[in-house]
Amino acid sequence: MSDFTLTDLEATVRVRAMAAPENSYTAKLLKDGVTRAAKKFGEEAVELVIASLGDDRSEIIKESADVLYHMLVVLHGSKVQLSEVMAELAYRTSQTGLAEKASRKM
Repeated sequence: MSDFTLTDLEATVRVRAMAAPENSYTAKLLKDGVTRAAKKFGEEAVELVIASLGDDRSEIIKESADVLYHMLVVLHGSKVQLSEVMAELAYRTSQTGLAEKASRKM
């Protein structure tokens, strides 16, 4: 079992975002702002949905990894830290999903 975490990946994204775009895919995605990274995230999310409709476990794992990576690139480009997202998840899981949804303003 790997000890690699999303926090580790976030740190890698942070470092690679500072590299020259010709040397880093992360930097290339963020070169002109978050738009390109967000579009790529959307593509990867759709690919995960498609993979999930099949029964190829390996493909689901690969597409999930792509989604998590691109999500962290979007977060970095939007100046949102993973810890902020995790705090929101902690808040939401402090109550049932139905109670949490009912508390949202429509």
